[in-house]
Amino acid sequence: MFSEKSKEIIENYIEAYNSFDIEIMIKLLHQDILFRNISNGEINTETKGIPEFRKLAEQSAKIFSSRCQTITDYRADDDKVEVQIDYTAILAVDLPNGLKVGDKIQLKGKSVFGILDEKISLIEDYS
Repeated sequence: MFSEKSKEIIENYIEAYNSFDIEIMIKLLHQDILFRNISNGEINTETKGIPEFRKLAEQSAKIFSSRCQTITDYRADDDKVEVQIDYTAILAVDLPNGLKVGDKIQLKGKSVFGILDEKISLIEDYS
C-alpha cells in the first residue's frame, strides 16, 4: 500500500502539470528523476535527471494551450504507485502527424510513480 504522503506528492505533481507550473513540478522531483514515455509498448522518450526533465517539460508545455490529467484510480505495485489517468489537451501548434492547432486530444492511460525520500524518482507514462 502507498502512503498518504505519496498520494499527496503525486496529486501535487499532477496539479502543477495541469497548470503548466514547471517550477513546482521540478520541486517535487528527486535529483535523479527517471522519466519515460511509453506508447504501444515502446519507449519513445526518456530523460534522466532534473536538467533533462526540465528541458522536456519546457518543450512539451509549448505544444498545448491547455492540458488536464485526471486521476481515476490508484494502485500500489511493489514500491511504485500506478495511477490511472484520463488525459485531455488542446493543441497550441500543428503536429507532424496531421493534428492542428485547436484540435482536442483525449486519451486514457496510466502513470507509474516511484517515490524516494519524499520526492518523485520515477515517472513512466503509458498510452
